[in-house]
Amino acid sequence: MENLVPTLYGWGIILSQLLALLCIVVGIAKGFVIYAQNVFFIAGAATAFQSSRLAMGYSFSLGLSFLIGSSILKTAIAPDWNDIAQLAAIIALRTVINFLLLRAIDVGNSTIQQSQ
Repeated sequence: MENLVPTLYGWGIILSQLLALLCIVVGIAKGFVIYAQNVFFIAGAATAFQSSRLAMGYSFSLGLSFLIGSSILKTAIAPDWNDIAQLAAIIALRTVINFLLLRAIDVGNSTIQQSQ
């Protein structure tokens, strides 16, 4: 039983990192597909760029959230003050990036809605 918690802990970290990777890779692929469709079949390059950027932004934001969860799990068992300080810095940086990303997504959504 005492080996169960560290095993689940390790699997939780691996799972959250894999989910982050999957979200980011899917976002890149989806952004490329949207860009290619808009450039070649629907509209111009400006609309294609904005639409693909928004799709990638949502995926990146979700991926960052999984990475924050992974960082929290890494320091959950027997952290020292150095680990806690590193976690605080990582969470602060990723939260700022996520905030700026979501703000850019909101601006992009409003720009697209105004142009339609």
